[in-house]
Amino acid sequence: MTDESRQLTTRDLASADPGAQIQPAPNHDDGAPREMNGGADEGGARNTPLFVTEDAAAYRTRWSGIQTGFVDEPRHAVEEADTLVAEVMKRLAEVFADERKKLEGQWERNDRVSTEDLRLAMHRYRSFFERLLAV
Repeated sequence: MTDESRQLTTRDLASADPGAQIQPAPNHDDGAPREMNGGADEGGARNTPLFVTEDAAAYRTRWSGIQTGFVDEPRHAVEEADTLVAEVMKRLAEVFADERKKLEGQWERNDRVSTEDLRLAMHRYRSFFERLLAV
């Protein structure tokens, strides 16, 4: 297996080199920007899904197939499970990176970023951080 065809694993994420060019398996993402909190109001942000409904459904469908495949090929199923978990983690990191890139773009253009925008960004980080620690 070449580096170009190798799928992303949780080990890759744990030892990630920010410049690494490891390609995840296709996830049918259309590349459209996603709201980190689904546009929900702040009061419900803690319970708001981290992925849009279609993406979450696609991940669940893939998980179901992986779990079903365990019966016939347990080792392959575990490898696929690791790949899927790594992809989900990578996608979450991309959402936060996109969010930060938007803010940095405003800062570089000397656009004023309102305190409210920064407060909402901080709230999303805090909510996500708390959810990670609660898992």
